[in-house]
Amino acid sequence: MIKIQAESNVPTEYGTFRMIALSENENDWMPHMAIVADKTDFSKPVNVRFHSECITGEVFHSKKCECGQQLDAAMKYIHENGGVIIYLRQEGRNIGIINKLKAYSLQEKGFDTVEANLKLGLPADDRNFGVAIEILNLLDIKDINLLTNNPEKVKYVEESNIHLNSRIPLQIPANEISRGYLQTKKDYFGHLLDENDK
Repeated sequence: MIKIQAESNVPTEYGTFRMIALSENENDWMPHMAIVADKTDFSKPVNVRFHSECITGEVFHSKKCECGQQLDAAMKYIHENGGVIIYLRQEGRNIGIINKLKAYSLQEKGFDTVEANLKLGLPADDRNFGVAIEILNLLDIKDINLLTNNPEKVKYVEESNIHLNSRIPLQIPANEISRGYLQTKKDYFGHLLDENDK
């Protein structure tokens, strides 16, 4: 059962957050994280972002996806409005960085993100947001506004004991490289993206 292993205040360029490491084992080097803004009002619907790890986008600022920019935007929004980011260690839609780079190599040959995963014998998206629901329950958060464009995340909340008060879009304009990636998100996964952000 997942539980809080450690927590501390961490000052960032967006403000100070309470960062909480959560895992089943205290020796887990890659725990999930809850990043809580200091002005969060837990008596009202809490702004929440489920965010899956993306080392290429967040650390190395890859232009192939908008993950790093989404995390930055979420941190800014959460700091200004209160809320929690549930940071899930599900790199590459949960296929891991090695397989993700293999998929990138196939994308260089013309396959889209879904086709590349399937060609490697992997799921198009193997993420499980059930752990995010578990973390919300552990933090005693029962009513949320969900920052997402992903209908699958909305579905997880709607089928849980958490009340979804509203969905808040978190769209990042496409660049010349990410445009196809975002189009696949929209066409294959049904992400709620405007035409000018596909």
